[in-house]
Amino acid sequence: MSEGDINRPLENGFHRPVAENVDDITWINKMNSQIGYQKIKSQAQQLKQELQQAFTQELDSLVDGFIEEVEQMEGKEGLSNNVSFSDLRSSVSDLRHENVIKKKREGGELPDKEFMPRNSVLTDLFRIKDVKTIYHIFVAILIVFSLNTLVYDLINEGRLNLSFDLIQYGMGKFSKVMELWVSMTLSTLLVVYPGFYYWSMHRKPGRVGGYDIAAGCVYILYQLVFLVWPVKYITDNALPPGSSIIVTAEQIRLMMKVHAFVRENAAKVLAFKKDDSSEDHVCPDFSKYLYFLFIPTLVYRDSYPRTQKIRWSYVVSNLGQVLACLFYTYYIFERFLVPVFRNFGREHITAKALILSVFGSMLPATLVLVLGFFAILHSWFNAFAEMMTFADRMFYKDWWNSTSFASYYRTWNIVVHDWLYTYIYKDAFKLFPNNRSLAMACVFLISAVAHEYVLIMCFKFFYPVLFVMFMGAGFGFIFFKGVGRGWNVFLWLMLIMGNGMLMCLYSLEWYARQRCPENTDNFLDYLIPRSWTCDFEAMEN
Repeated sequence: MSEGDINRPLENGFHRPVAENVDDITWINKMNSQIGYQKIKSQAQQLKQELQQAFTQELDSLVDGFIEEVEQMEGKEGLSNNVSFSDLRSSVSDLRHENVIKKKREGGELPDKEFMPRNSVLTDLFRIKDVKTIYHIFVAILIVFSLNTLVYDLINEGRLNLSFDLIQYGMGKFSKVMELWVSMTLSTLLVVYPGFYYWSMHRKPGRVGGYDIAAGCVYILYQLVFLVWPVKYITDNALPPGSSIIVTAEQIRLMMKVHAFVRENAAKVLAFKKDDSSEDHVCPDFSKYLYFLFIPTLVYRDSYPRTQKIRWSYVVSNLGQVLACLFYTYYIFERFLVPVFRNFGREHITAKALILSVFGSMLPATLVLVLGFFAILHSWFNAFAEMMTFADRMFYKDWWNSTSFASYYRTWNIVVHDWLYTYIYKDAFKLFPNNRSLAMACVFLISAVAHEYVLIMCFKFFYPVLFVMFMGAGFGFIFFKGVGRGWNVFLWLMLIMGNGMLMCLYSLEWYARQRCPENTDNFLDYLIPRSWTCDFEAMEN
């Protein structure tokens, strides 16, 4: 090796030193080997990316061709199988969507919600004969419950008692509920949209200024008024539990809808640069806002996938299932839960009686949870989606197969999860980059507060059992991840035990509030649990 070769610059910018001895020559050989390894590694990584891209393109091409062939078969000959190939198309769409999400995450950007035409999970599963039989079993149990009530009334009272006192009490003062609901809906139509339209049309393009800050303050003030107004209405009119839940659920839904509309379109307005030759503006038409208010999604888009027609028989079927679930829940409370809690507030509750009550409530409370899921997330949402020709029916996923609480929370209620992800998690992730735990904690905190708020307005007292369980065990369990049937059993075990505890503790406090005297005559009485402080000896005297 000549001296000129030794002093020639290396590819990485360094110069070779003059080799004066054997050690220098060894060092030069070592550097040459490292440069060679780097070249090979870089070429291997490039080859890996090219192969992955080619494989993905080829897979997409094969799947597209297969689906086209299936669609042609369905159109020409029809399929006699119990499972439609729409299930396969939905699965492929979900797989592609997950691949897009994965790619965007690798690039450091969180993905947006994507809407596509697809059925609800149970809609497709009910096409399978064996799964449909499970549905028939639940219908048969409802019939048995109805016959059980009729026979019980005939034998014990000698007459039929068809008053359904529990439903009448829980859903009482329904005219007041409708009055408030109409008022809340009109406020979102006559205040929010005109106000946003006025702001978007009169602001000057450019940076955020005083006009924009003032508009933001007005929006925050409106949301605060919208939060306090129903609370006062419920309190003044003493709405019963069921009616209070309807009002607060609609209140939260409309607040989330309004925030989604403002959050999505405010960013477009602020980024809009007006062209003198263009008369377009970024505020969407009122028809788009009105359609968004009534479709079963909380994430705003200017357009959604739509169906071609309305199947009114499908609408009636789903609304009938909602009504059946309501009576199903009534029978469960009347036969299995009320008898357990009937003596609460009349005598001291021992640890033995409390434990027996918790375990006696587990299965009925879990069945109520499943009925609530089916009535709202499946039947009610599908009925409104059909009436509004809304084609994306993925309101939930197969949460019952989850092997971790993280998966359960993501799949239990897709509608709410999408809103929390789009408008809370993503914004928190931008404020605290690369801190997923803090962003998840913000999501859990807001969700826990909202759930506890509904229960406070329902029962008219503050007893944060759900909040503690949600932010304690519920948040902690998301870090436990596993695969297999054992983890699915663990998840169901925790759900069953948790629902039993919630049902028992809230019922204990409810009956104590009905029968025990007030602790104080001020606001503190709503915060101090009477089930802990009730003086039963004074009541007996």
